[in-house]
Amino acid sequence: MRIALASIVLAAPLALMPAAQAQVREDPYAKVAIQNGDYELAERKLLAEQKIFPAKPEVLLNLAALYTKTGRHAEARAIYNRVLELDAVAMDVADGQVAGSHLLASRGLRVLESSRQASR
Repeated sequence: MRIALASIVLAAPLALMPAAQAQVREDPYAKVAIQNGDYELAERKLLAEQKIFPAKPEVLLNLAALYTKTGRHAEARAIYNRVLELDAVAMDVADGQVAGSHLLASRGLRVLESSRQASR
């Protein structure tokens, strides 16, 4: 089962990594940076992880959520749509529940749509 945290993903550090990669991979889904509100660091980590795993829903969903939080709605929408194009995977989310990557992407799109309607 894939492990995710809806907009913030949990991940176990990978062992036996070269030191240079370990820094990026230590928190590949930028959970700590996002929780601390360090969106710049979170984005750097997620973009680095996306270069390694361009189709990993955990990375894409967190990046889309980060873009939503920072007002980059067009970029977030594109990423959520990208997740919907990929095969669905089951993910453990922050509250201990299991949710599919497509469900999480659809929720993200609904949040974007409701914020867009609210700003009208």
